[in-house]
Amino acid sequence: MSAVIEIKYFNTFLLKKVFPNESNNPVWGGSFGIPTTINGANTGYPISSVVAEPGKEWVIEEARIRGGYNNLSVDLGVKAYIVDINNSASIRPNSLIYSGIFNSRTGVNNTNQFSSGEEITKSLDPANGSIQRLYAEDTNLIVFQENKVSRALIDKDAIYSAEGEGTLTSSNVVIGQIQGYAGVYGISKDPGSFAVYGYRKYFTDRYRNAVLRLSQDGITEISQYGMIDYFRDEFSNIDATPTTGGPGKVVSGWDAYSKQYIISTQTSSTNITQTYNTLGFNEEANGFTSFYTFKPSQMVSLKGKFYSLNQGALWKHYNQAVNTRCRFYNVNNNASIRFVFNESPSNVKIFKTVNYEGSNGWQVDSFVSDFTGVDYLAPNYIQTQDTTGVLTTPSVFSYVEGSYDEYGNSYPSTLYPPINRAGFDRKENKYMAALVNKSLPTQGEVSFGNEISGIKGYFAVVDMSIDTVTDPRGVKELFSASTNYDFSVY
Repeated sequence: MSAVIEIKYFNTFLLKKVFPNESNNPVWGGSFGIPTTINGANTGYPISSVVAEPGKEWVIEEARIRGGYNNLSVDLGVKAYIVDINNSASIRPNSLIYSGIFNSRTGVNNTNQFSSGEEITKSLDPANGSIQRLYAEDTNLIVFQENKVSRALIDKDAIYSAEGEGTLTSSNVVIGQIQGYAGVYGISKDPGSFAVYGYRKYFTDRYRNAVLRLSQDGITEISQYGMIDYFRDEFSNIDATPTTGGPGKVVSGWDAYSKQYIISTQTSSTNITQTYNTLGFNEEANGFTSFYTFKPSQMVSLKGKFYSLNQGALWKHYNQAVNTRCRFYNVNNNASIRFVFNESPSNVKIFKTVNYEGSNGWQVDSFVSDFTGVDYLAPNYIQTQDTTGVLTTPSVFSYVEGSYDEYGNSYPSTLYPPINRAGFDRKENKYMAALVNKSLPTQGEVSFGNEISGIKGYFAVVDMSIDTVTDPRGVKELFSASTNYDFSVY
């Protein structure tokens, strides 16, 4: 009497046909051993079948050698390590992990080994956010989290004797104890803001509206040097969701040529037309000394030269070739400077002249006083101020562009030697010009505009820039600026 014996799963392999190989034969779960015929009879699995056929997608293969009862079972072979059956991913943004060593002299290369049986991880406080940047310095590893900066000994372990004296001893501990720097500062999510020169490290903490310097005396907030309001507004604009392009970012680098920390705040990472500001911090001046008109994606110094990347191209700065100054990424720009005259701030003054020491070729774009109080002029509230003009034609022409001859011909159509100046004039190698008022009339004024001379106010904001006619792209220096004024009589 016969009986049907069900084949148990642990005695068999279940193989699924997944795709044909190059010979158009079916591939059964990676195995090519399923026969197409047995003793001349077709097994029902056609060689050329490349489409799914009901009932022919799975086959059963014996796990016992020769299929005999109690014969040897097919083995999986030698395994180097025990496999962790729970192989799901685990994201630990506040932890560090390291592999085995690499020794080129002995040929030992264990950099691809991460044994779970060894202590190869070091975790930081998750309350301080994810790790954004690592920097190795001598025997210290500096770890920058979003809300904290810490350091750890590398390849050494700090121990103390019974007398409390510190000693160093060799150890198999790769990353030692984590010690935080004083102050609640981090690098936010701007690892690109990190730059290093010597023992000084610079970075930004956008969450706290701070630009920071890490040196031997700890962390110093260098944005406090007259730039608190500026960076508060800049970092707030980056945090805001841009209307176009990707999220904003901070890009920084060390300029080895001019010895400055260059920082660029960018409201978008993909749209080059988005608002950005690039400026430099100078250690000697202990402040931010200049703005620049270039938007880098990265910055780096190499052998005393300063380079930046823009749209995938590498650019070298401070080119000393003729007529290349103020040119960034093949775009010519005009150098400009803004400063404030604010001597005797509690007195109302009448600024009569503007003077400067430096090269020929500088013009005054605007000379503007402070605003008066708010007045109501139906249907609006308005504020007025004295001005020589704002960003129209230059308020004060440069020495060359303001020249004209005895017949009234001005530059560049002057046919005779220029003898008159409508802007800056030069006396004893110093340039000076009178200020002409171009203010609009306000209620109650009897004389206004160019009928009066001078600019009246507590202080004045002045914008100066190089012109476009005097030695284009040549050297233009500006050493100092001054003004003559009288106190107003109320």
